[in-house]
Amino acid sequence: MTAIRVADSWPGSTVACVGGLDVEVIDRFFAAFTAHDGATMAACYRPDATFSDPVFPDLRGPEVGAMWRMLTSRADELTVELVDRAAADGTGSASWVARYRFGQTGRPVVNAVESTYRFEDGLIADQRDAFDFPRWARQALGIQGLLLGRTGFLRRQVQQAARGRLERFLERER
Repeated sequence: MTAIRVADSWPGSTVACVGGLDVEVIDRFFAAFTAHDGATMAACYRPDATFSDPVFPDLRGPEVGAMWRMLTSRADELTVELVDRAAADGTGSASWVARYRFGQTGRPVVNAVESTYRFEDGLIADQRDAFDFPRWARQALGIQGLLLGRTGFLRRQVQQAARGRLERFLERER
């Protein structure tokens, strides 16, 4: 796979994500992600979009954009590399790697993610992200993640904490 330096190919990522070819939407999304521009990332989604990953398993509508605004607003050491992407016939995929310090512990994380997309009207209607939760937990949480990363208990704890942070962020945005 060839590394795509999206940040170099889409300067000025603070513009709104307007409908277009699905692969262009992915490129704009990752250019904004690289620039920590959660507002532009949010604009790449339909208002009724859905999102799911191991930490945020069921986001809908405005929660999706709020999650990206929250995550990018506190991402001092975040770097994102879009490794590969493709899109055709209303669907797409992306392989990417995020490197950051986990806020609650300060531990470094390297998270390889596989995303799948469904597009409608030139915007993301649904996004499903998959990553190795036990590996992430081991990096982010240390010994607790190593010992409990494969358990539903830790996953639920992480999901509840993330949901609480998102709800507080949404409350502050109102």
